[in-house]
Amino acid sequence: MRHIVIDARSIGGSTGRYVERLLHYLQQLDAENKYSVLIYPKDLAKWAPSSKNFAKVTCPHKEFTFDEQLGLRKQLKGLKPDLIHFTMVQQPILYRGTVVTTMQDLTTVRFLDPTKNQVIYTIKQQVYKWLNKRVAHKSAHIITPTEFVREDVAHYTGISTDKITVTLESADELPKGAEPIKELEGGEFIMYVGRPTPHKNLERLIDSFVELKKTRPELKLVLAGKLDANYASHAERVEREGINDVIFTGFIPDAQLRWLYEHCAAYIFPSLSEGFGLPGLEAMRCKAPVVSSNATCLPEVYGDAAHYFDPLDVADMARAIDKVLTDAQLRAKLIAAGTKQVEKYSWKRMAEQTLAVYKKVL
Repeated sequence: MRHIVIDARSIGGSTGRYVERLLHYLQQLDAENKYSVLIYPKDLAKWAPSSKNFAKVTCPHKEFTFDEQLGLRKQLKGLKPDLIHFTMVQQPILYRGTVVTTMQDLTTVRFLDPTKNQVIYTIKQQVYKWLNKRVAHKSAHIITPTEFVREDVAHYTGISTDKITVTLESADELPKGAEPIKELEGGEFIMYVGRPTPHKNLERLIDSFVELKKTRPELKLVLAGKLDANYASHAERVEREGINDVIFTGFIPDAQLRWLYEHCAAYIFPSLSEGFGLPGLEAMRCKAPVVSSNATCLPEVYGDAAHYFDPLDVADMARAIDKVLTDAQLRAKLIAAGTKQVEKYSWKRMAEQTLAVYKKVL
């Protein structure tokens, strides 16, 4: 029996679904090794082991702090693992044990966040750039969610692609049972769900919506996701410029998200940079036609099940959305292709491939 530690501190964040699904299936796949799962105190209730060889361990050491570098390193040494899987790049850089690291993408390396203090954020970003390169070299193996990210990481960090394994992620079926959203029921709306950070390109999505409204005055745009400073900035712009029918839902539970996917005229993914693009697959699973940016990994993940546009070109985005809204044959084709596309992905297979990486490294 070997002792494997999984850093699950991100289980409450944007990659939480990846971490939770990995743990779920590893418990089905591996009854041989001992696992310790590190979780923030505030997130302890979000996961409970179902197998006796898995145990959760409270980890109070916050990412991107000196405490992470010193306190977490001390905690890890005390656990005496044979292998640590860091599910994000942030980790104690001086830890000398055997490490596997998941690198979801290099988006944070390339984009600023205007809601943060720019001096402090720029300094942190420079540290993060160095950290990505250092982690890539010190890890025994790297895991990425797509071939695009595999090539991107290899090029950026200077490591061989032989050191990187792609473990494709997936999309779950969302629960049923949500009440209809009254202000949207019976009307035509397009939607986006996710974070509103700059690389998500919502400013251009709103611009394209303004263009679409010229010929589709009843159309609504739904922007779903936890309200934060970036969403507040978009809301202020919408109000300032008098742009009608942009609806900010705030956080919505999965059942209500399913209702949105099932009733939208199209799901729009305008992103400039992604590591995988989970929401588009969720939309496909709910039989929503997907209109997507052609940037980074998205054509790799969505294949012929999405209608693409140049995310830097507002007119091209509006053209692509309008085409899907007006062409019934294209809509039917996208929905049918999407149903097939999502079946190519499996969280269980992702966990199997990850376990194979553990065994290879050990």
